[in-house]
Amino acid sequence: MKTIIILIVALFVVWLGYGMLKNNETTTSGADVTTPTTKVPNQNSNTVTLTPSAPSVETMSTTATSNSTALVTGQVKPNGAGTSYWYEYGETSALGTRTTSQQIGSGYKFIPTPAYITGLKANTLYYFRLSGSNRFATTNGATHTFQTNTNPPPQGSAPTTRTTSATTISRTTANINGTVNPNNSATTYWFEYGTDTEFGNLTAFQQIGSGNSQISASVSLSDLAPLTKYYFRLNAQNGYGTVNGPILSFTTTGPSNPGQPTADTTSAKNVTSTSATFTGVINPNGAQVTYWFEYSEDSLLGQLIGSGTPEQTVSAGTKNVTVQTDINLIPKKKYYYRLVAKNQYGAVRGDIVSFTTNK
Repeated sequence: MKTIIILIVALFVVWLGYGMLKNNETTTSGADVTTPTTKVPNQNSNTVTLTPSAPSVETMSTTATSNSTALVTGQVKPNGAGTSYWYEYGETSALGTRTTSQQIGSGYKFIPTPAYITGLKANTLYYFRLSGSNRFATTNGATHTFQTNTNPPPQGSAPTTRTTSATTISRTTANINGTVNPNNSATTYWFEYGTDTEFGNLTAFQQIGSGNSQISASVSLSDLAPLTKYYFRLNAQNGYGTVNGPILSFTTTGPSNPGQPTADTTSAKNVTSTSATFTGVINPNGAQVTYWFEYSEDSLLGQLIGSGTPEQTVSAGTKNVTVQTDINLIPKKKYYYRLVAKNQYGAVRGDIVSFTTNK
């Protein structure tokens, strides 16, 4: 029994390593997010245009068997169209029985496709092959064989997975999230995402161990298109099968193109005889902003005090951000001030606001 479990784990590790090697061979750019396609707009000028086609299918000959089960493996590349895969098997090369179909999206990368076949006869030779199908055609992999034996089957199950809401959504970035329970078998997870439910993009494969509790899974996406709805789901695999989480969606923020910031000066706070807090609201409009406050005893700010407050920054975004700066002043003086914000697209000045320091 122990020997069979070790064999299955070893086979799964070999399959995973081979799959990751093949995926690395087809990666074009990016550390976390891979598989650029024509389906998802990308800010990167190096985006590759690929033409959808029938899936590519490879059946692997390595298996792990018992007296009634077999772990078979292979890999499928969807080639740009929503693809499902299954295994056909039987006691002759005519096959005749098939496993349940599994969905793997529409990316342009090979995805490992393990299956755990049960209900087999002991000491029997079986033929099997992997098949993949999308709207263009069905592709059959090579036919191989395995031999069952007298060993009892190992105990285990496929992982469980749940897709959860996206977070930290901006014009071109978002974090997509979920949870995975490996169910005591070495497990790998990845996300699919795209502008429709065929997805088209994969994140990198991540190993999550072989525990028996819910583990958080999260990936940061970049180079997304502004004001665009994206669909995504979390997938997980171990030696007992592949599980797809539910499909969720999020919409990136605007504007469609970054522009100069907005700046609104608001009333001073914490006014004392010798100090006050200047306040304002900035919207970066998609580009990092530098801001400061100009102030003077002149109502037109024609004679500034020094060069204003020290410059500070607000990161690129599209939401209003409250800013403030503490400043030392003279008692019983009326001051005028305004907020200034600048990014690569221009500089803007807020309205002039006044206050008087205390006695």
